[in-house]
Amino acid sequence: MTNERVLAVCRSNWEYRGIDDASVREMLAELTAHLEDAAAAGRTPQDVVGRDVKAFAASWARARMPLHRRVLRMAALIPFVVGTLLVYSHLVNWTTVVDVSAGRLAFWLSIGVVTVLLELRRGSLGFRKGWIVGLVVGLPVLFLTDQLAGDGTLLALPLWGTALLMLPGIAYLVAERRAKRPKES
Repeated sequence: MTNERVLAVCRSNWEYRGIDDASVREMLAELTAHLEDAAAAGRTPQDVVGRDVKAFAASWARARMPLHRRVLRMAALIPFVVGTLLVYSHLVNWTTVVDVSAGRLAFWLSIGVVTVLLELRRGSLGFRKGWIVGLVVGLPVLFLTDQLAGDGTLLALPLWGTALLMLPGIAYLVAERRAKRPKES
């Protein structure tokens, strides 16, 4: 792996995690200096960052972003993702009310837990890998819960409830987008 590739992987990981642009530039400058020093000493980029560049970037990002900011981000984005899935259910069924069963609730919770665990462990889900793992865990949970608890309705969620669920995530995404916008002088 080349220095440029290592820097590109780290940049994308840090931007995905919501680290501000100034900090990303600073971290990239520091990593570039380390990589150049290693190259001058005859070492490879893997000697600096290890075999798993994504894990390296994730650990550096965790050290850079405080726990309360990471928790706030996950607390805003998980309901947003669940709300997005619910909007899809509203549209597919062409209804303003979605019936939530125990199996469907267990399915969403298991996908959320898998997503959070992968996010904390790897630092980056990768769209395909994260969803495949989520579905591999979520679908058996859905079927098992439907068998054990039945498919009766626990609650009926109206469209406005889905919108309320998505609201914190929308606010967080807007604030994150504004923070990344270059400042006008």
